[in-house]
Amino acid sequence: MGYYLAIDAGGTKTECLVADETQILGRASCGTVKLMRVSEAEATSAMRGVLAEVSAVAGVPLRELTRTCIGLAGLSIDAVRMWAHKTIGGAVGGQLVLCGDEEIALEGAFKGGPGILVISGTGSNVIGRTADGTMYGAGGWGPALGDEGSGYWIGVEAIRAGLWAKDRGVETTLLAEIGKFWGAENLGDVVAMGNVRPGPDFAALTRVVVQCAEDGDDLAAAVLERAGMELAEQVALVEVKMLESGVDATGVEVAYTGSVLEHIPRVRRAMVEALRKQSPGVTVRTDAVEPLEGALWKAKGQ
Repeated sequence: MGYYLAIDAGGTKTECLVADETQILGRASCGTVKLMRVSEAEATSAMRGVLAEVSAVAGVPLRELTRTCIGLAGLSIDAVRMWAHKTIGGAVGGQLVLCGDEEIALEGAFKGGPGILVISGTGSNVIGRTADGTMYGAGGWGPALGDEGSGYWIGVEAIRAGLWAKDRGVETTLLAEIGKFWGAENLGDVVAMGNVRPGPDFAALTRVVVQCAEDGDDLAAAVLERAGMELAEQVALVEVKMLESGVDATGVEVAYTGSVLEHIPRVRRAMVEALRKQSPGVTVRTDAVEPLEGALWKAKGQ
């Protein structure tokens, strides 16, 4: 009987599971091991710890694994691939399959079939696949250059919206609530903290923006709705690329994953509504994708 390890190394947390041919034997999780967010030493320590934990829970020694699949951001970077081979490949038995985090999410949604996947968590990305396996993408250029509609984008846009409102005398609670969240004493501190490099965790501000919107702040609500519309625009762009390739994209399914689309209904509703107008040929799935399922699907060689 084969044993399979699936790992989803996201920007906020790392989740993994061990399964055999028929069932999941154990799960474990830890903080992020994304090298763009933590040091190599921190990532290595966290990964070693979570591997030991899932092995113990599942009752399967790591050296007895048949195949491991990890979805990890930044695989185009040599240092990331080398770290994965050394830290994970050096600990497990069997074959190691390295995938982008977006790839395992796509497989979690479509299991090798066609469709469009929207990812919106700390960052954002949209990828589509046609029936012949051709891939198309939009976005995913990182927080400084893109990631529209992501948690990071929402945090930055909320501060920008608050400053826009202050300059024009428009009422909003955004700056005050963000200041409280950051422990800033005044607006100058908020501006200073927002401009420091490396910057603060802007994605963490999404909870502040959501609360302001729920409390009736129209500007906060508008930021969240714009996030959904930005994501819809990226989906529409991928759909156009698919159509221009000669593929009939009518009825293509759109799946989603990531903390923003999973947990902020206002963003999700705005995206769905915008897609109804921009891309009436697509249908959006109701439930979020579980990327770890895609990693397991690939680990099993399916």
